[in-house]
Amino acid sequence: MRFLSRSLLGLFLTFLTLALLMLAAGILWRAVTPDGDGPAVRAPAEQVYAARLVTVAPGVVQPQMQVFGQVLSRRELQLRAGAGGRIVQLDPALQEGGTVVAGQLLARIDPSAAQAALDSSQAERADAQGVLEDARRRVDIAAQDVAAADRQAELRAAAVTRQEQLADRGLGTSLDRETAELAASTASQTVIAARAAQADAQSAVTAAENALRRAEIAVTEARRALADTELRAGFDGRVTAVTAVEGALVGVNEQLATIIDPAALELQIPLSLDQFGRLLGPDGALLDREVTVTLDGSAGAVVAQARLDRAAASVAEGTAGRVVYARLVQGAQALRPGDFVTARIAEPALSDAAIIPAAALGSDGGVLVAGADGRLQATPVTVLRRQGDDLIIAVPADLAGARIVAERAPQLGTGIRVRDAAAPVPAQGPDQRAQGRGPTRG
Repeated sequence: MRFLSRSLLGLFLTFLTLALLMLAAGILWRAVTPDGDGPAVRAPAEQVYAARLVTVAPGVVQPQMQVFGQVLSRRELQLRAGAGGRIVQLDPALQEGGTVVAGQLLARIDPSAAQAALDSSQAERADAQGVLEDARRRVDIAAQDVAAADRQAELRAAAVTRQEQLADRGLGTSLDRETAELAASTASQTVIAARAAQADAQSAVTAAENALRRAEIAVTEARRALADTELRAGFDGRVTAVTAVEGALVGVNEQLATIIDPAALELQIPLSLDQFGRLLGPDGALLDREVTVTLDGSAGAVVAQARLDRAAASVAEGTAGRVVYARLVQGAQALRPGDFVTARIAEPALSDAAIIPAAALGSDGGVLVAGADGRLQATPVTVLRRQGDDLIIAVPADLAGARIVAERAPQLGTGIRVRDAAAPVPAQGPDQRAQGRGPTRG
């Protein structure tokens, strides 16, 4: 009885197993066999990625070279003491950042010694003028003496002539004639002595004139020394590097402050040889290009305009490249010498070029071009300039108007289909939603 029950249980389990296997086979058969009454099972759809696409539009592109530079002053004046002594007066404008105008008295050094020297030299000049006047009067008197001596000599000569005439007629004596001749000789000597005195008087005038000239030079020097005790502004500007203190003792040529002309600023820009070569004309001279100067700050950016002015005449030892200078022409009121700024220099325009994002260029030096069906194809390009996050590329005829991937991603490559991320997502039917849930991205 026990053997019969066990045999029946084993037979039941065997039939149950066969039934389950047949049921599973039927379900599998219905899954893989199309049924006329139900929807047909389709193959999985191709995976399409969403990517940002940009159109390559060829044209004339103006490259902007971005470099850094430092603001310098083209015109400055060092205030140095022209005389030694104690500072007795300081203008309130002689302080850091003070504004001064041309000719303004900024500081005065004790002028007592210089004023005394000027007074002494003026007195010496007055003495020299008196001596010159006396010498000129003596010249006049000496001229009168010469005239009188000449007249007397003429009279003595006439007396000698009369004695000779009387002697010829036998009326005169030899004694009278000799006396007349002796008197004429004495008169001639008197004339010579008078003329010598006149020459001495004229020499005295010359010496007095030289003495007066030296006295006037001494007065001029004394006035210059007195003027050196005053420090005045040479032009309108701002004051910096002030070391002067009222009451301090200063030496000759000691620097007290510096005046900077805020309207005469320039920008010093170091460039590489490649960058410098782009700014040269056909004749090798530096082009007159516009420069946009930007000083970044937390409260905003200060923007000024400049123009390339010149290139440095020499290269510092141990350095490479070139240094150019740009003259600030507009909006430089907020800039100061020493500011470190960003400069954008307009380079010569490039034709048949386009600007694309730098992320669009792959490591192979090419871009991914999307065809009409959205399938990607790698195309090599020539990079002309790199500026910031963008590239300037040469656009051949086959790339004009093409759409390229703006940002490369690891999953994108040749043969992959993409759609523009900016375009609306196409609607899907019920059958597409049933089979396209997993693999399609974007």
